[in-house]
Amino acid sequence: MRIAHAVLAACTLAAGGAAPAVAQPHVEGRVEIAFNRYYTYAELEDHMKRIAAAYPDLVELREIGRSLQGRSLWVAIVNSPKTGPHTTKPAMWIDGNVHGNEVQSAEAVLYSLWYLTKAYGQVPSLTDLLDRCSFYFMVSVNPDGREYWFDEANTPHSSRSNQRPVDDDRDGLFDEDPPDDLDGDGSITQMWIRDPDGRWERDKHDPRVFRRVRDDQRGEWTLLGSEGIDNDGDGRINEDGPGGDDMNRNWPSGWKPSYAQGGAGEFPFSNPETRAVGDFIMAHPNIAAGQSYHNAGGMILRGPGAQFRENLYPRSDARVYDEIARIGEDMLSYYRSMIIWRDLYTVHGGFVNWLAEGLGIISFTNELWTNARYFQRDISNPDDERMWLFRDRLQFGLAFKDYTEFDHPQHGPVLVGGLNKWSSRSTPTFMLEEECHRNFAFTMFHADHMPLLAFERVETARAGDGLWTVTVQVRNDRLIPSRTAIQAQRRIGTNDLLTCEPLAGGRVAASGSMNTWRDTRIDPVPFEPARVQLPAGVPGRGSVIHRFYVEGKPGETVRIRYTGERAKDIETTITLGD
Repeated sequence: MRIAHAVLAACTLAAGGAAPAVAQPHVEGRVEIAFNRYYTYAELEDHMKRIAAAYPDLVELREIGRSLQGRSLWVAIVNSPKTGPHTTKPAMWIDGNVHGNEVQSAEAVLYSLWYLTKAYGQVPSLTDLLDRCSFYFMVSVNPDGREYWFDEANTPHSSRSNQRPVDDDRDGLFDEDPPDDLDGDGSITQMWIRDPDGRWERDKHDPRVFRRVRDDQRGEWTLLGSEGIDNDGDGRINEDGPGGDDMNRNWPSGWKPSYAQGGAGEFPFSNPETRAVGDFIMAHPNIAAGQSYHNAGGMILRGPGAQFRENLYPRSDARVYDEIARIGEDMLSYYRSMIIWRDLYTVHGGFVNWLAEGLGIISFTNELWTNARYFQRDISNPDDERMWLFRDRLQFGLAFKDYTEFDHPQHGPVLVGGLNKWSSRSTPTFMLEEECHRNFAFTMFHADHMPLLAFERVETARAGDGLWTVTVQVRNDRLIPSRTAIQAQRRIGTNDLLTCEPLAGGRVAASGSMNTWRDTRIDPVPFEPARVQLPAGVPGRGSVIHRFYVEGKPGETVRIRYTGERAKDIETTITLGD
């Protein structure tokens, strides 16, 4: 391609013309969406519907349920029908925004849906991937929490849960002391009060900054905590606001009740959102890979969520996780591959833990955004001064609300202000598209390693009078096995099946597995030799070899089929004597 452009340029210049511009890599789409901003759930719905309308041959938008507050829960089924129905191919589940405040995770899923559909027919690698695999995109698992975070005053960390009313302070009332936006800026910031015995002083050069004084000094200010009022008169502020269940603690595998882990819900799948997702995934056993987007911290997380479940990740499965995550660390700047319980904290009943431990699906959680991306170098914990300089120089102070005085009903004059709800966790909008694209590329790399089976070798040989051997080698060219080791150990799902069918009325007298093509002995199948179950499937980047002994005449045809829940079925025929 470069040679062709050079030759064309030389010819043009020789003719006295200007050199033509070299076309830039670009993927044209039928739907324009800006990824330098965030969208409400209603806007996300509109974008999904526009994509489905623009690509009716690729996208089916399906409502799988309703949220607690009645919002539609959408899954976009993306598939190339010319290569078969979506249920006949290995599939990947991709979701985001199970925590309402983790907003860019929804944009990452929307971007993935948008880019994959527009790339079909234009980008060969993604076209090939969509021809052999299908995808299930759920942009937001928690639309109620997302809308509350957008519509109401919040901190970067609040509105994590769904919107089920809960008596957080156990006073018999529900949600009676929510946060109060005293200065009306749409965020819950901080309150400071003058105090001659305070432990803080304001920076004389930058009044936004409060600095702690030495132990032998007195300051002038005391931090009262989050902006708000004691609405119920119990002496506490903002202690019983809207929301209840953490829907990333509401899944069956390793679930523990709320007294052991806050926000777990009444029982697994007790929320309509998690139940709808669970029903869809259980109805689609072809799902071989899973990706859930969260924020923040720059992490590629895999289970287990608790140490006592470490034995549910056999070595062969762990190797698959490690290899995919190792490449992910290269693709995602300043992200780290981590195990949830060991490197982060204990999680009981987490979503990717259910996928991995309950269903045997190779699954990751990506925690989007890390402060190191501010500085484009590995600064895991930048000091306050560097963070202030970054916000001033790159975000122009938009993440900060100047302190203003407010006459508080309990405390009198206070200062209200500080970092707003956009100041952390959420990717700055000028970096959002790159964040989405890198994570999309990693997820497509993961998807590309779903099982890809082929008959590597099929041969027949005479074994006696009227008896033939048919030896078959089935290969998997990808990392993820057609059945994971945990599936085989815990008998999850349906075994893969290898069948041999003589088409002229003959029969399979015996069959058995082999370690190598050179073996002269087989490990015999005791029952149904023509219908061989393979609990372990075909290993990643490996193969299985099986030999059938078939009664028949020269020239008769035998059909060989390999079927599995998480791999596209393959079939071939061979003639006895060939």
